[in-house]
Amino acid sequence: MAMARLQYLEMPTGDLAASRAFYTAAFAWTFTGYGPDYAATTTGDTDVGLDAGADRVTRPLPVIEVDDLASVQAAVERAGGTITVPVFAFPGGRRFHFRDPDGHELAVMQAD
Repeated sequence: MAMARLQYLEMPTGDLAASRAFYTAAFAWTFTGYGPDYAATTTGDTDVGLDAGADRVTRPLPVIEVDDLASVQAAVERAGGTITVPVFAFPGGRRFHFRDPDGHELAVMQAD
């Protein structure tokens, strides 16, 4: 299999400003805003996204970066994963969500 690494952790928040302030004060993280409902660290390591949008995830969502989205989706399904959100585009790439056999939801993304 090609590259697959934990690239991102997306977390829901009810108050984006308060969450940004907390993580900045606690860990000195710097966030970039992406509209009124989203902000993320952009270190290039494992980054954190804070999502206050109406359709935000309900739990922290690990995001795995790969270089071949279609083949990884097929592998996830063959291994017993269930696709919960089909492939969609977002600024910077495409991704899908799935549940593993234990019910954990994760996402897989491929950068543009």
